[in-house]
Amino acid sequence: MSDEKKDTASQARSTGVVSIAILCSRVLGLVRDQMLNGFFGAAFTGIFTAAFRTPNMLRDLFAEGALSTAFVTTFSKKMKTEGDDAAWVLGRKMISLSMWFMTLVAIAGVALAPILFRILTPGLSEEAKVLGTWLAQIMYPFIALVSVTALVMGMLNSKKVFFIPAVASAFFNLGCILGGVILAWLIDPGFRHGQVSEKGLTGFAIGTLIGGVLQLAVQLPSLHRVGFRFRFDFGCKDPAVKEVLHLMWPSMLAASGTQVAVLLNSIFASFTEGRESSLAWLANAQRLQQLPLGLFGVAVATVTLPMLSRLATEGMTPAFRGALAKGLRLVLFLTLPCAVGLSLLAREIISVIFEHGKFTAYDVANTAAPLQAYAFGLIFYAAIKVLQPAFYTINRRFIPMMVSLGVIVFTAGVNSITVFVLKWDHTALAWATATGLALNFFTLYLCMRRFASGLETRFLLRSLLRLAAGIAVMSVVCLSAKYTLMADWAQFSLIARCAALGVTISAAAAAYFAVTKALKVEESGEFLSILGRRFGKR
Repeated sequence: MSDEKKDTASQARSTGVVSIAILCSRVLGLVRDQMLNGFFGAAFTGIFTAAFRTPNMLRDLFAEGALSTAFVTTFSKKMKTEGDDAAWVLGRKMISLSMWFMTLVAIAGVALAPILFRILTPGLSEEAKVLGTWLAQIMYPFIALVSVTALVMGMLNSKKVFFIPAVASAFFNLGCILGGVILAWLIDPGFRHGQVSEKGLTGFAIGTLIGGVLQLAVQLPSLHRVGFRFRFDFGCKDPAVKEVLHLMWPSMLAASGTQVAVLLNSIFASFTEGRESSLAWLANAQRLQQLPLGLFGVAVATVTLPMLSRLATEGMTPAFRGALAKGLRLVLFLTLPCAVGLSLLAREIISVIFEHGKFTAYDVANTAAPLQAYAFGLIFYAAIKVLQPAFYTINRRFIPMMVSLGVIVFTAGVNSITVFVLKWDHTALAWATATGLALNFFTLYLCMRRFASGLETRFLLRSLLRLAAGIAVMSVVCLSAKYTLMADWAQFSLIARCAALGVTISAAAAAYFAVTKALKVEESGEFLSILGRRFGKR
């Protein structure tokens, strides 16, 4: 087997491993959101979501964005050209600097929370702003934890250890759930009797810090096994450290496009009719988008980036183009059916997951509409996760930054018109975000295609045509079930709803894989082979 074929096979296998690990995390994340919505209702959940917005944004930027991308790119090259010992030195320096700097950022966040929360949610009531500020101050130290976690994940991924870093996020959500429920029960007597109180939300805020500690701690034994030994080293004049920082700031600006769009959505949503509830509706829809995004988009990107970083040391070779094109085809193969399924079955999926306790059918309807918009954006968001980091491996770091800034301006302009002029509801904000993601992807794709002298575009288009056939059959299955099997949805019990939705999704997935397998889509065969091995089939 050639080296290129070995890399391709390894890429698919590793993606499967990471996807399974991330699935655990995303499911637990849904459970956490279920509990918040069920216990406290959409309005209080919206305030909690807004309070966690800034720490969570920095988590996405660092754990799956700027710091991770810049560090993995430099660390992988260092490991290949100078060996493990030189790479470990870089790791120690970056962890030391991150702990120092991000602790200062966390302290500043706590001090400035009264100002920051009001800037990000200007349309909320004064009572909501006071509560949100308090919750934000509790959760800001999470930023310091996640910066170290991002570096640990990067080192493990560069050493081809993918499962533990991916499953670590599940421990974050587990800490949030168990810590939140236990602390809410201890702190708030009313919580024990189903009465909503800000004291209960305080317990869940502290739970996020517990989750952050668990996410980091579970990875340390694996890091020790691959040979890393930590000691403080603040040698910021190291050329490799400078290279990471040099790559990091444009990467942060580029990766912040989507995050800034989310922040803008919070600002604009606070002026829509739903106010606090709109924040929860958008967050719940985005959570469902994040499930396949994390399961497939982030998984493919996590596996592809170290490979691209190693290949980039040899220049713009066919192997580099092939690995990147393969990553894009794989992520499209996996996310297209998810996007279509989320759009066609939006109301039913949200009903099963969130329609419990204080989360009503009215909340379901107001979450389903933005989910359909986010489902459209999912395809491009996942592809960006794979494509954007590639620019940093070939030292074209400013391209994603400029494109991202342009998308931010576009999104802000559209949101201003839809909210303040046309008086549309929160769903318009989701469509603006999705459209911005599409513009971002197509611009980046055209740029990379030029730099790489092609990205196997014809092969990609042929694959998309075959995928379209699978999508068409899958859509027929979903719509047929929606208007027959699930026609009396409102009268179904929870068990009946779960059964009907499960049967529909299973049948749709089987149809999609059957058609794509019959049409000889390469990624379909690889993915089914991985599943077969996971379940012990040979």
